[in-house]
Amino acid sequence: MNIVKRARMAGTAVVVAWLMTAAGSQAALGAEPGFGSLFLNGQVVGTVVPPAQVSPGSGRDPFYKVTNAVGGQLGIAGVGPGEPGFHGGDWEVFTVTFNGGHPARLLTSGAAVAQAEASGDITVTRHSEQDVRCPITRS
Repeated sequence: MNIVKRARMAGTAVVVAWLMTAAGSQAALGAEPGFGSLFLNGQVVGTVVPPAQVSPGSGRDPFYKVTNAVGGQLGIAGVGPGEPGFHGGDWEVFTVTFNGGHPARLLTSGAAVAQAEASGDITVTRHSEQDVRCPITRS
């Protein structure tokens, strides 16, 4: 693994946590945009941070944030550019929590989240107050 990938992985947890909290911070909204990473269909893609604040409940593209994740877990985009139902990164935010007795594992796609929920491994909870807008930049 090259040093750029290591640095990206080391900072990813911080970036994703900041991405999901920056929408409420006026200081963050005025900051220069940077770049973060998230999973889309099993691949790591880029995104722009800080995200733009949107009205609560206005998100239309599913975004999953794992609360009790294993190392290396990023946020998960449920859809992406070119896919049916993609609205440009207009994220409706959900938290994903591994249920007791179900060991946490890496989730890298919306399909993996749906499968884990169907099998009872996780609980998915909608958080409309955290909805944000930030585009995917395919890295």
